[in-house]
Amino acid sequence: MDANEPVIGSKSFTAVAVNCAAKAGEWIKSKIGSAAPDIKSNMHDLVTEVDKGSERLIRNLIGTHFPDHSFLGEEGVEPGPEASAKALERKSGAEYLWIVDPIDGTTNYVHRFPFYSVSIALAYRGQVIVGVVYDPERDELFVAERGKGAYVHGKRMKVSGEPELRQSLVATGFPADHKMALPANLRQIQALAPQVRNLRIAGSAALHMAYVAAGRLSGFWEAGLNAWDLAAGSLLVEEAGGRLTDQNGEPYHLGVRNVVASNGLIHDELLASLAKA
Repeated sequence: MDANEPVIGSKSFTAVAVNCAAKAGEWIKSKIGSAAPDIKSNMHDLVTEVDKGSERLIRNLIGTHFPDHSFLGEEGVEPGPEASAKALERKSGAEYLWIVDPIDGTTNYVHRFPFYSVSIALAYRGQVIVGVVYDPERDELFVAERGKGAYVHGKRMKVSGEPELRQSLVATGFPADHKMALPANLRQIQALAPQVRNLRIAGSAALHMAYVAAGRLSGFWEAGLNAWDLAAGSLLVEEAGGRLTDQNGEPYHLGVRNVVASNGLIHDELLASLAKA
């Protein structure tokens, strides 16, 4: 943060984000197996009462600390890219905006596949200044504050050192939109699979980005994501020394839906391979 930004103590912002993520994570973990899914926009896009309860819990906690701040949560928004873009646009004038995914990886959660997370970000005038991703299954908390680095288990995170795609472990995700985005994504997978050490598709964009930040993945790309999938992870990657763009190589901002995150070293090669596909 620069000197003239308001400092209601950036500490308290981060502390509240961490507290919310931990409380919500504990709660959703306790509810495993009780979650009957509703179908959101198509049979591949699930939401549960637990998602809604987790978001309510987070919204209420943030509201008690920062009643004047704006809030953008996945559950308050109709499914589909147009609704997401409109919801973000409506909040675009907000000075402080909390951007929350109460369960990133709901499909995993419903199937008891232990790879899901709570993602909480705070943006100040459109720029993410705090990012927290919490994995309740492994009790791993990934935290970043703009200008102050990214941490997991209290240790500073640093992106991996693979210099080329052929040494890289790269992740992606299957888009919910099966008409346009999925066929494009499958072409990208087909192009990249022979060029990388291996590919992973584990089903939580926020955790994939946390893993890029922690050096566990060399890179990650996905299409058709929303602000709440990416905002917290974007800061983790940046603060861990990685690079983040859209799939055309343009800088990340809250409206980006097709993302590429990497250790920085393989970024151009990854972009070029995706573009070819």
